[in-house]
Amino acid sequence: MTVQLWLIFLLASVALSLTPGPNALLALDHGARYGLGRARFTVLGSVLAMMAMVGATLAGLGALMLASETLFHTVKFLGAAYLAWLGVALWRAKGFATGPLPGEAARPISARRAFGQGALVMLSNPKTILFFTTFLPQFMTPSAPLLPQFAVLALTLGVVELLVELALASAAGRFAPWLARNGRAFNRITGSAFVAIAAMVAFSTKGST
Repeated sequence: MTVQLWLIFLLASVALSLTPGPNALLALDHGARYGLGRARFTVLGSVLAMMAMVGATLAGLGALMLASETLFHTVKFLGAAYLAWLGVALWRAKGFATGPLPGEAARPISARRAFGQGALVMLSNPKTILFFTTFLPQFMTPSAPLLPQFAVLALTLGVVELLVELALASAAGRFAPWLARNGRAFNRITGSAFVAIAAMVAFSTKGST
């Protein structure tokens, strides 16, 4: 892989990370609700799960899912169900625990739970693996060793995703007082977005983008 090709991949990775998605919404929500301290674990879970999906692509899982309708649909509907469940939970939440809402008790999330939610939301969309299957080879040189190239691509994706999600979580924390006063509305907006993403995942096909 040449430096020029890597720079193009870097720009593509930034554009990919800036595209609104469930993990960006979760980082925003946890940053506002629990602060950057806990949201960092959410982001870490998301990034490590994404790296695992890149590894699965390397191991050929993407090709297997492309070949197996049953496997693809099973993983797809499980992921959609989790996103929908998370969306409904957000919709029903009364407000932000960190905000000055009457009668709201502070219920901070544990680092383990934040990490798990970040990882599960990333893993909930099997099309991410399918996307990597078609996206990553475009930036690889067939005549060069593949493993080092995959390592560079995975590390680049991971670092970019980490920085973008941390930036979202940090920015959300600054607006926590406002979000606390309007927590119910924000919860319903983000909850609806999760349900909409779940529907898109559930009704997607392998060939769609």
